[in-house]
Amino acid sequence: MPIRKLEPRSVWNNFYSLTQIPRPSGHTQKVAKFLVQFGKDLGLESFQDECGNVIIRKPATPGMEDRKGIVMQAHMDMVPQKNNDKKHDFTKDPIETVIVEHEDGPWVHANGTTLGADDGLGIAAAMSVLESKTLKHGPLEALFTVDEETRMVGAKALKPNVLKGDILLNLDSETEGELYVGCAGGLDANVTMKFREAPMPKGYEAFRIVVTGLRGGHSGMEINEGRGNANKVMARVLLPMVRKLKGKLISFNGGNMRNAIPREAEAIIALPAAKKDTAGKLVADTLATLRSELAAIDPNVSITFAPAPGKHKTVMAGTAGLKLLQAIYACPNNVDRMSLEVKDLVETSNNLAIVKTEKGVVEIKTLLRGSTDSLKDDLAEAVRCAFELAGGKVFFDGGYSGWSPNMKSPILKTMKEQYKKLFGKEPAVMAIHAGLECGILAGAYPQWDMISCGPTLKSPHSPDERANIASVDKWWTFIQAVIEDAPKK
Repeated sequence: MPIRKLEPRSVWNNFYSLTQIPRPSGHTQKVAKFLVQFGKDLGLESFQDECGNVIIRKPATPGMEDRKGIVMQAHMDMVPQKNNDKKHDFTKDPIETVIVEHEDGPWVHANGTTLGADDGLGIAAAMSVLESKTLKHGPLEALFTVDEETRMVGAKALKPNVLKGDILLNLDSETEGELYVGCAGGLDANVTMKFREAPMPKGYEAFRIVVTGLRGGHSGMEINEGRGNANKVMARVLLPMVRKLKGKLISFNGGNMRNAIPREAEAIIALPAAKKDTAGKLVADTLATLRSELAAIDPNVSITFAPAPGKHKTVMAGTAGLKLLQAIYACPNNVDRMSLEVKDLVETSNNLAIVKTEKGVVEIKTLLRGSTDSLKDDLAEAVRCAFELAGGKVFFDGGYSGWSPNMKSPILKTMKEQYKKLFGKEPAVMAIHAGLECGILAGAYPQWDMISCGPTLKSPHSPDERANIASVDKWWTFIQAVIEDAPKK
């Protein structure tokens, strides 16, 4: 069955349209143009701001003018991740969707790539509200931001006094039945390590090591699951080769997105030809250990070891390769601290996301998250120390504070009441370790009453991303009820 025939039909039709428009981070011009035209075709005020965010306004239906204005907010970009055997250009190719039956019902997947339900379903739901001819509502605005997945560019650039609403309904969380009232802040760590090159030692041969088969995932939502990090795995393989087998590192490349747990890494190392069999056994032993350690979460981890293709005439000179591997090994990764106040909430974490070597320079990028600025900054110092001790230069940017909960929120009260009325139980009210745009948007609009909700998604930021079909139907019913019951001014 094509997804356009799923219920609710309007939401899935709109989502299908979005899957046909390539929209990885940094390439949102086409989808922005599409959304502006969508609004204009409905006869609604529709425009882009200076940064490229799309804003669409819909007046209140008769008799609802006294309700507080609601801003429905979602982001236009998606994380571009694919399986290594999948040919797909995220800047040109549409997303291919498939429906897969699971034990808990049918889910929508993509064919070997990320699905873009994060946050395409949020956009699709807002579009459905805007085009509805039966929904009763107060003043509505839709805010579609650019490049949330890469440093929340659109949210940071949004100017005050552009939007008129009183309530922000963020449509970017990923578990139906949960209302989010707080989120972590973030900080980008950027490392550069320069190295000299030396001639390949006599009697040495180049070998290629590839780490694949890891699940990857969202560095906020799934950082607490103990998923394997390809950069950390690679360092674990290479370090004993350098220390014990007198190997010389040639290159190391892994990961491609700050907010995605790296799934794959590739390195080339020069080894004494006589140590080839020893190195092969070391790789096999390390793989067996990892498969045991990660059996419950990443059972398909794979490490291959083979002669490197092409000719390699140089290696990293001196101890540069050793220091790089030691720093990667020492760098904090995954959960650093759990919250002492909120059960099961990650307080601080770091994702060692990207390692890249090119022309005598190693670039490393990580994403730190924290609910408390002081603890996030403390973790940042640990990252700084790990790389500065190895001779690297470290700078931080892209920082933003978290979103603090307001448990007396009027829209929270409304949403709790509507959820119980519709489904016979209380929704969970919680904070999230992932970064939402709410905290940043509050800087420009401190008066906003904010809540985040969404359908159930699994494994966003990885090719395993999927959306639970039944949850989308429940979420859509809930959103309509909340909009119709918006508090009065």
